[in-house]
Amino acid sequence: MTERLAPAGPVDEAPTPKAPRELTTREMGVIWLLLAAAFVVILNETLLAVALPVLQVELGVSESAIQWLTSGFMLTMAVVIPITGFLIQRLSTRTLFATALGLFSTGTLVAATAPGFEFLLVGRIVQATGTAVMMPLLMTTVMTLVPPKDRGRIMGRVSIVISVAPAMGPTISGVLLNTLGWRSLFLMMLPIALVMLLIGMRYISNISEPRALSVDLLSVVLSGFGFGGLVYALTQIGESVGGDIAGLLIPLGIGLVSLALFVWRQIRLGDDALLNLSTFASLNFSLSILLMMTSMMALFGTIVLLPFYLQGVLGLEPLAVGLLLLPGGLMMGLMGPPIGRALTGLALAHC
Repeated sequence: MTERLAPAGPVDEAPTPKAPRELTTREMGVIWLLLAAAFVVILNETLLAVALPVLQVELGVSESAIQWLTSGFMLTMAVVIPITGFLIQRLSTRTLFATALGLFSTGTLVAATAPGFEFLLVGRIVQATGTAVMMPLLMTTVMTLVPPKDRGRIMGRVSIVISVAPAMGPTISGVLLNTLGWRSLFLMMLPIALVMLLIGMRYISNISEPRALSVDLLSVVLSGFGFGGLVYALTQIGESVGGDIAGLLIPLGIGLVSLALFVWRQIRLGDDALLNLSTFASLNFSLSILLMMTSMMALFGTIVLLPFYLQGVLGLEPLAVGLLLLPGGLMMGLMGPPIGRALTGLALAHC
């Protein structure tokens, strides 16, 4: 009996695994440009921290009123940030970048030429609108472009921006206040923002295709009252100690009720929600957000309150106050890259 041989033919081989995607030079350039722009807008958040006692005297307003230059900034960001998720999907990267830096530059110009407190506050609010768009745009771009194996390293660089920029704000502010006056705080930022806007319009590329989406207006309203009410209530805690309990409880109640309705609305809308809250089902994500909130509250609370104590009680000069606030933020920034690399190593080890 003759043995039948199988016909010769191509032998199936195991598919060769694809090499991890690497960031292109152009993509890395977009990330560096967004990091630089984010550094500028975040630096601006705390630039007035040391200047608040000086502005209180020069503009002739009360201590509670002058703090609205910081509180109003944060309140505006709390209202605008929830909407940026929709804007990132609806508009191109270049359009959003131009919008963010355009608003920031406009607000800076208004603040630099402000004849009084009211116009200065308006300038800060416009600045905050641009800042609120820039930060989610940076985070979304990083998570879209950067491969998982490099995300820890790149996010370490992002942490430098988030921590070092607000820490440097009081120091730079102290130097300028001692030499050129409070308007120089904005006149210094304006040309930098405009140059970065021009560079971005020339070199930044779109990382995703805009989609024709509709926004749920009720969600926008509820998020504004919810996040805005909570932030406003927090700013009124100091006033409530003096007896104005209604000024605290009313916005706090509006904020909590609106936020509860907002959460219910997002769950009901599902995929069409303004904010996808399903990520909070992850315990690691929720704990990370809680820890970041706590650290940012400690950082910004210290940066805002210490200048009043150091200048008003201890009688220190603005430059000395700025230098005292610098080391903590710098240490946070220096720890960012090694922590990012360590997290990347841990993630790859568990893959």
